[in-house]
Amino acid sequence: MEKQEFLGKWGIILGGSSGLGLASAKKLASHGMNLIVIHRDRKADLKAIETEFEEIRKMVQLENFNFDAINPSKMTAMIQEILEICGNGNVHLLLHSIAKGNLKPIALEGPGLTGLDFNLTITAMGISYYDWVMELLRQNIFATPARVIAFTSEGSQKVHQNYAAISAAKAALESISRSLALELAPYRITSNCVMAGTTDTNAFRAIPNNKDLESYSIQRNPYGRLTQPAEVANAVYLLCRPEAEWINGIILAVDGGEHLR
Repeated sequence: MEKQEFLGKWGIILGGSSGLGLASAKKLASHGMNLIVIHRDRKADLKAIETEFEEIRKMVQLENFNFDAINPSKMTAMIQEILEICGNGNVHLLLHSIAKGNLKPIALEGPGLTGLDFNLTITAMGISYYDWVMELLRQNIFATPARVIAFTSEGSQKVHQNYAAISAAKAALESISRSLALELAPYRITSNCVMAGTTDTNAFRAIPNNKDLESYSIQRNPYGRLTQPAEVANAVYLLCRPEAEWINGIILAVDGGEHLR
């Protein structure tokens, strides 16, 4: 167990059963933060996920819920569950790690991207961040001060094959984060995005031609390797520390310098 500087504090992670969200859960738990993890996974994967969660429960209190966090009616019900678990004014962190996007190509023929595909992806990976932040704020669930953090990607700025819908979602996410940073400052809530370098996660493996992207990313990275989930989790932890309260409205690249090339 590391220093328990977040002892008694609560964090909510949307999409915390694998990848960056799970790595962040482990890091925060090692410093004493209790967690509510909301995830959407297949029944076949739940046994392995529960094994990971049990390791976290050895350190802190963890409550997890397997449901669609972007469903408005389910979100309303979940907010009531959160209130019963930790009460008003006790959530110090909302971490948005939802990876639910469309990876179709832009094509005139075949199953190409549609406007609906864009809408669903932008809602899941962008607008849901706003919806959750605002509903938690309305219900007086956030502590003072608090952090809201979202994971973005370089695709918000650079073009990748089959990534158009997610690119649009990440661009929207970053814009929303900046506006939240400005308008929630009176509540002492900071909003920041963490831009991870290319990381071997389930979401990354779903990208077509991911092996080519992996090789290209290793070539670009000054360290000659991919980013590790634990390194991204370290950045989330740093932004949660009291010393980070004056960091607001940024996009923090955690990639070993991959973005430089």
